[in-house]
Amino acid sequence: MPGQSRLGWRTGMINKVREARATGVNQVVVFPKTPDHLKSATAEECFNPNGLAQRSISLLKDTFPDLEVYTDVALDPYNTMGHDGMVRSDGVIMNDETVYYLCKQAVSQARAGADVISPSDMMDGRVGAIREALDAEGFTNVAIMSYTAKYNSAYYGPFRDALASAPRPGNEEWRIPKDKAEYQMDPANFRECLREAALDEAEGADIMMVKPAGAYLDIIRALKDSTTLPISAYQVSGEYSMLKAAAAAGYLNEKDAVLESLISIKRAGADLTLTYFAVDAAKWLQEA
Repeated sequence: MPGQSRLGWRTGMINKVREARATGVNQVVVFPKTPDHLKSATAEECFNPNGLAQRSISLLKDTFPDLEVYTDVALDPYNTMGHDGMVRSDGVIMNDETVYYLCKQAVSQARAGADVISPSDMMDGRVGAIREALDAEGFTNVAIMSYTAKYNSAYYGPFRDALASAPRPGNEEWRIPKDKAEYQMDPANFRECLREAALDEAEGADIMMVKPAGAYLDIIRALKDSTTLPISAYQVSGEYSMLKAAAAAGYLNEKDAVLESLISIKRAGADLTLTYFAVDAAKWLQEA
């Protein structure tokens, strides 16, 4: 991902956020790169109060009190098997056990100061369980942005490489699913997004996310037309990298192509867009 780096939490992250705020970008999402020695099959590091994500959230809020900090709730950055949920030895993703840990993770992030909890795991029932867990701990004002329509997409590769969070190979003793098709959505299935949206809204989601964005503009529009909740869209690492590669090769004008891609996401119905082009786009729009 040219132009993107993993940032040290004490200085690099703070400097990057300060740069973003100078352009008018005041919402950030924290994605931690967990050291391998802290990963485990059950991903307990995800709710460590002194974990990398929790320390980063606290430092961001201490440094920039009005910054809106979004988080990522899933086990794959902490899981030795590279899945968003716990994997049983026969290869089954353990939904309910995973949701229990996701709730602990969400509460630990809220306690660190997060404004918006963002479950990206795609386990069943996790939005309602997280809402209940947050409320029980007094975090009634912490919002939930659910990854409602997260597809089993080929566009996630660069991000998974950066976080070393892709599924690992299994063996005869422990089968590991080769991809995330068991719980992420089928790109060929349009109607599933409507069912997932209805469930997430009923369980207490405040914002609903579509991921990826560019190849799923119809899904963004479908959710926009089916709910009064805000819709967010994630222009993912593969989308970013394709545009950067085409611009580097001289095939596209980077500024024009990026802004057109963001306009199309907005036109489809997105109220918020998560993009690696955020700072560049903000600067370009100020120049216009």
